[in-house]
Amino acid sequence: MHTVWKGSISFGLVNIPVKLHTATENKDIKLRQLHKECNAPINYQKVCSGCSEEVKSEDIVKAYEYAKNKFVVLDDEELERLKKENEDKAVEIIDFVKLEEIDPIFFERSYFMAPDSGGAKAYSLLRKALMESGKIGVAKIMIRSKEQLAVVRVYNETLLMETIHFPDEVRNFKDVPNIPEEQVVVKKELDTALMLVDQLTTTFDPEKYTDDYRTALMELIEEKKSGKFTVTTTEKQPTAPSNVTDLMSALQASLDQTKKKKPAPRKRTAKAKTS
Repeated sequence: MHTVWKGSISFGLVNIPVKLHTATENKDIKLRQLHKECNAPINYQKVCSGCSEEVKSEDIVKAYEYAKNKFVVLDDEELERLKKENEDKAVEIIDFVKLEEIDPIFFERSYFMAPDSGGAKAYSLLRKALMESGKIGVAKIMIRSKEQLAVVRVYNETLLMETIHFPDEVRNFKDVPNIPEEQVVVKKELDTALMLVDQLTTTFDPEKYTDDYRTALMELIEEKKSGKFTVTTTEKQPTAPSNVTDLMSALQASLDQTKKKKPAPRKRTAKAKTS
C-alpha cells in the first residue's frame, strides 16, 4: 500500500512511529470526453479571466478572496513554512471517548495505521488498550496542508485512523428547507411501518451490497467493445516550433535586399568603345 503520511502518534508518554495508508478507494468508472467530430480527447486549459491568455503553472499564485475581487496573496514559502511547523508535531491523542458518542455525519475518510520501524510493541499496546476499554482516541493531524480532527480505533487487527469534520464544518440542520413540523401519525399506519421495519431487520453484512450501476455500466462497455462499437484516435503531440519557413523567408528577403542594393552595370559609351 502507498504511504500517504509518516510520523508518530502518542498517548501519554507512549510514542508510536506510524505510517498511514488509505483504507478505501473510489471505484467510480471514469469516462473521458471526446470531440464528436474527430473523436479526439478534450483538453482543458487554465486561462486568465483578465487577459484571456493561457497561464502556465509557474505563473500561478495562491490567494484568499476576503471580499469581492479583493485578495490576499500568499506565497509558496509562507504556506510551506506553516505546513512544516504543523507536520513536524507528533500527533497526540488528546481524549478517549466512546464511538457511539460521535454521530456518523462527522466521519470523513479512513486510513489504516501501520507501525513504522521500532513501533510494533507500542502499536500493540495501544491496540490492546483500545480493545479492552471499548474506547477510541481523539487526535489532531496535519494531512495534505489541512489540519484534521481524527479518531483512532481498532478495526479487526488493525489500528484505523478516521478523519472527522470539525463542528463548524457540519452545517446546521435548522438551515435545511421544507422540513415538516411534527405531524399526527395514525397508530395503524405506525404499527404497519414498524412491522415492515421488523421484517427487513437483519445483521449487517457489507458483502451483500454491490454497486449495481457500476456493474451494469461495465457490462455495457464490454458488450460494446466485443461488438466493435469503438473509435480510435491519435492525440496530436505538441511539436517543437520549426524555423524552416522563417529561415526561408529571411533568406529570400536578404536576396531581395541584396538585389536592390547592388548597383546596376554601367553602360559603355561610344567614346569608351573608340578608346
